[in-house]
Amino acid sequence: MNALDPVLGWAACAALALVFAQAATHKLRDLRAFAASVEAYDLMPAALAPLVATQLIVAEIALVGTLLLPPVRTAASLAALALLALYSAAIGANLARGRREIDCGCTGPALRQPLSGWLLARNAALAGLALCGGAPIAARALGPADALPIAGGALAFFALYSAANQLAANAPTSQALRSAHAHRRSAA
Repeated sequence: MNALDPVLGWAACAALALVFAQAATHKLRDLRAFAASVEAYDLMPAALAPLVATQLIVAEIALVGTLLLPPVRTAASLAALALLALYSAAIGANLARGRREIDCGCTGPALRQPLSGWLLARNAALAGLALCGGAPIAARALGPADALPIAGGALAFFALYSAANQLAANAPTSQALRSAHAHRRSAA
């Protein structure tokens, strides 16, 4: 396997750090609501949900810092991959049980997002970033000119991620509005 240019590896890690920082921030805004989301997945005894919710937030915060530290970048990328796999397994288990109404808990109480296949696709894209961030990097020294492509790549991915998340969260409301509009037109 060829080693990646360091700009790609670091842009991937920076993008993941932004995603986990946003996720942890949303969850910290209302820890009780996030614990309720964790409990709603019905994958553990309800009494453990607050502890598990707290541990998930701590893991996300730890990833924010470690994804940007050169000595542990690869390990942090693998930890991010494992966390994304855990989230995907929980989502997949509930989708398999037909439980789509659960709030994923991904974006905190401000933006309720029911479980869907979109979340699995989103996590797969994030897992791709984690693999890119953990891949071997070519032995090329980074220079000042590399800062812009790293920051630009990370911010571009993060903006795309945020926009897609917002669209997915708005999808049920948009569908309800389209259905109501279609019903009014057919009744007229």
